[in-house]
Amino acid sequence: MRHSSAARGACSELTTNHSALFTVHCSLFTESMPTATQTVLRLDHVSKTYGEGESSVEAVHDVSMDLDAGKFIFLMGPSGSGKTTLLMLMGCLLRPTTGSVHIFDEEVSSLAEARLPRVRRHRIGFIFQGFNLFPALTALENVEVTLNLKGFRGEEGRAEARNLLARVGLANRTHHLPEDLSGGEKQRVAVARALAGNPSIILADEPTGMLDSKTGRLISEILRDLAHEEGRLVFMVSHDSRITALADQIFNIEDGCLKEGSRQ
Repeated sequence: MRHSSAARGACSELTTNHSALFTVHCSLFTESMPTATQTVLRLDHVSKTYGEGESSVEAVHDVSMDLDAGKFIFLMGPSGSGKTTLLMLMGCLLRPTTGSVHIFDEEVSSLAEARLPRVRRHRIGFIFQGFNLFPALTALENVEVTLNLKGFRGEEGRAEARNLLARVGLANRTHHLPEDLSGGEKQRVAVARALAGNPSIILADEPTGMLDSKTGRLISEILRDLAHEEGRLVFMVSHDSRITALADQIFNIEDGCLKEGSRQ
């Protein structure tokens, strides 16, 4: 991975000033944030089974959680433990075999398939380990295309994309292609994209997995600030025990079974 002098300078600036990046408020946001004590995501005895009969596999077993706004929550567990399946259930990308998923007061797990994209567009922002950026689009365009899907078009969408990139310390990298960005910068573009449309919930699937320890901590601190300073629920899957001190709450999952964890 190449790290240009500009990229190193941006990383250094983020290290000392990242908390100040979240003081900007955008008038284009579509929804206000929930109150800090409000439950925004609830799972009620959720299980997910793949297959049928003797070949069936229960990936998630009887999980119940009440997750509040303003919290930075970690989910940890070994490979194959059910982490990604649970995240997909929370993000309305999978339906539970049994149990129910609620976002605010709406039971989303029973909604018709045609209504789920609306929930994902307006309530949830996703961050992926592999960045999932369009390689032929600039950082600005990668954020802007998501805003277009959420109803922000033309100059309104472009201005909001610039604002979101500035909030994660990339105001001077807007016209760079992903191949010209460091790993940490790519993930910050992904964070900006996840904020498009002002979702109340951010679901992050191992967003630090492809980053060095220092950059991974910086990304985690940005996500923590999004929870604490902006009142979002940020739920992050991670293998990295070195950054658990940043979390408000930790869950462990193994063989599909969830239990409350502790800092190591």
